[in-house]
Order: sequence, then structure tokens, then C-alpha cells
Amino acid sequence: MKRAAIYPGSFDPVTNGHLDIIERARHLFDEIIVAVSENPSKRPYFSLPERLRFLHQAVGARPGVRVEAFSGLLTDYVKKKKAVAVIRGLRAVSDFEYEFQMALMNRRQNNRFETVFLMPDEKYTYLSSSLVREVSRLGGRVRGLVPTGVEKALQQRAQDHA
Repeated sequence: MKRAAIYPGSFDPVTNGHLDIIERARHLFDEIIVAVSENPSKRPYFSLPERLRFLHQAVGARPGVRVEAFSGLLTDYVKKKKAVAVIRGLRAVSDFEYEFQMALMNRRQNNRFETVFLMPDEKYTYLSSSLVREVSRLGGRVRGLVPTGVEKALQQRAQDHA
């Protein structure tokens, strides 16, 4: 039986730090499902189809990696996919408290999977989607922080709002 893990997030947009976590998780599990959250109460910078497209472009050809959208409770999605783990990235100590609380709440909802915390390469420890969006909005360079398709889309979005 294949051991699947879910890597959930908004990926708004996907960064090279996210891709680093996906690579690390590939060595631990047979299948990684990158689950892009659809939350109607939030206003994402990029639409769900755009975020899915960016991820497909970045990881679509990697064996054992699948990209899907999901909504609702993560624990229900994990159960539906018969996954054994949820992957969460930790960049700094500041991430830990929130992630720890989420892991405990998820365990309370469904104790049939584990939360696995992975750290990205040191060069990505400061990197977040919100920081990338802000730098791009202010005209800064994001080359090397995001996949090429995302970089181009961010540049276009910044030009459209200038």
C-alpha cells in the first residue's frame, strides 16, 4: 500500500521554499498530494486556477507528486485520500507555535495520521508567499525565490496595478 502525504496550503503564490519542502517529502513518502486550499472567505492574490497552474508547471512532471484543490476541513480531506501524514514546513521558531496548535487540533479531529514538520534549506528560511507578494508589489526582484512562471505573473500583476 502506498504511503501518501498531504502538503496543504494556499500557495499564493508557490515559492521555491514550498518546492524544497515537496522535494524533501518525496524522499519520505510514496506520494505527495499538494493540496491547494480554496477558502471563499479569503481574497487570494492569485485565483485558484492560477495557483493550481503554477504548481502544475513547477511539479507536474515529478514522479509521485500530484496537485489538487481542496476545501473544507483538512482532516476530512486526509481521510478521503487515505493519507498517513500531513506535511508542514517550519521556517523559524515563530512558525512553530501556530503549526503545533494546528497539528493538535487536527489530531483531535482525526488521530489516524501524523503531522510531519520539515525545514526548508536555510536559503529559504525567511521566504514566505506574503513577503514575495509585497516585494513584487513594491517593484523588487523575486528571481530565484519563485518559479519562473510565478515571477512573470507577479511582474505582470505589478505592472497592471501601477
